[in-house]
Parts: sequence; C-alpha cells; structure tokens
Amino acid sequence: MRVGVLDIGSNTGHLLVVDAHGGAAPLPASSFKQALRLAEHLDDRGAVTQVGIDALTDFVAQSVRVAEDRGCEDMLGFATSAVRDAVNSDAVLAHVQERTGVELAVLSGSDEARLTFLAVRRWFGWSAGRLAVFDIGGGSLEIAGGADEAPDVAWSMPIGAARLARSFAATGTPSEDDVRRIRHEIRVEIARDAGRLLRSGAPDRAVATSKTFRSIARICGAAPSAAGALVPRVLDGAVLREKLPSLLTMGVDELATLPGVSPSRAHQVVPGALVAEACLDIFDLPSLEICPWALREGVILERLDQLSVLG
Repeated sequence: MRVGVLDIGSNTGHLLVVDAHGGAAPLPASSFKQALRLAEHLDDRGAVTQVGIDALTDFVAQSVRVAEDRGCEDMLGFATSAVRDAVNSDAVLAHVQERTGVELAVLSGSDEARLTFLAVRRWFGWSAGRLAVFDIGGGSLEIAGGADEAPDVAWSMPIGAARLARSFAATGTPSEDDVRRIRHEIRVEIARDAGRLLRSGAPDRAVATSKTFRSIARICGAAPSAAGALVPRVLDGAVLREKLPSLLTMGVDELATLPGVSPSRAHQVVPGALVAEACLDIFDLPSLEICPWALREGVILERLDQLSVLG
C-alpha cells in the first residue's frame, strides 16, 4: 500500500510518501517538506502566532494535494512538541481540520520516544542488544532505552534545538556566561531523570536519530547523505568536544557553510551540539551511532503492525 506520513515537527513540515507492506522495509517514494519553524512562531504566552497557524494550514493543504497526486490510499498525520506544548493547541488543530479536512494526532513526548525507539530497533535488529536512543527535535529531546521492541523507559524534555535557539537569539551572539548558563540548564534537565536509563546498566549500542544529530555528526566527519543510508555513521564525542569551541565563535552565516548544515537550521547548530555533548557526557558515552530511521518510520511500522493484526 502507498501511505503518506505527514509529520508536523517543531522545525519542519514533512510529507513522506512510502510504499509499505508487512515484512518489508518502508520504501520512500517521494518527499515534500517545508520549513515551518513553529517552535519559533510562539508569542510571549506560548501560543502559536497567526503567521505560524497560516503557514501550517497552507502546508497541510498542499500536502493533501501531493498525497492525492502520488496515489496515497491512507495518510497518517501527526504533530509533535511545538503544537503539543502551545497554549492554543486545540484551536490550531481545529483550524487546520476545518480548512483542510486533516485531523492531526498530537503525539505525547513519551510516544515520540517510543516510536523512534521502535524504528531504531527495526533498523539495527535484535543483535543490537540493549539500546539507548536519543533524538533531538526542534522542540524537545527524547530518550528511550530497552532490550525489546517497546522501550523499558521513554521520556521527553523541552530542550529541542529550535527552542534553545530562541534563548541564543534573545542574547545575540552568546557570551561565555550565556553559553555556560544554557549549557547548565541543558544538563540539569537531562540529569534529572538520567537514572531511568542508567539503572539498567550500560547499553550495548547507543544511537542517535534526527536531522540535528545527523548534521552534527557530519560536521564531525561522518559520511555525507549522498553516500547512502547503509553507510555506518558515528558522532564521535572527542571530535565534538574538540570542535565546539570554534562552533561557539561562528556567526550564523559561517555555520551555514559547514558540511551537513542547511541555512534554515544554521542557528540551531550550536544549541543542538550542546545537547548532544550533554547526552554523551551524562550517560558516559564515547560516541553515538547515527540511525537513518526515526519517528516517521516508527509511525509507519506501528501502522503496518496494526494492519497485520487486523488482517
């Protein structure tokens, strides 16, 4: 069957059209995405602004047309942190449904972590043993761990790269004190519940997903996306610590020239790198393997599992 997966993230709206059936890996057929920056279209009350609502609604309407043109028989639409945490979340979702006919499901932070974990487990397989999975999104960081397909622990924290980038923007070019303060805030947030993952012992494999982790790994020497999804990629903690001081001195224009960094996300590189560094340090990990599958694939795989049971 051909399915459209409509992912409304804190940074980007992404429609992924896949050919999928039980027992096979989802095969991407086409992709349509647009920078929405919902995590940055929030007012002082924490509400999505009218600009953000209009951008979201227009993107969903375009996605419906793309899905129809591509022959999708089903479309799974979901929203994550930026919509979930907005004080006007219900009004935003109602507006989108009224104008486009699409009912977006809002995933909880724990569901994001759980579904991402499922995708990573399916990618690496049972031989990977106990997994620890980290996913930096625009609005939140998800962590999950376990030895099965469903994680033993899964939780979310409001320290995504786009959300943190707003703190950097508020101070202009961050001073050493700014960086130290934000770095401390990140580490306190992660360390608060770190014992949930550490209690079961060291993972057999520590894995990272998402565009932010992929970009940071690329900056640190990982293979480019053009090399293909099957090429192993690793974010080396020692290399990241070596590069961070220079990253902290770069302006957005300079960051945008780095390998793996798109201009629309350049301002999120430094906050994302600080979160990645904190994950490595707090969980005492020398490196993180990069998984090409993440939340979208987890949503597809769970849907296929449900259809298999129903069938």
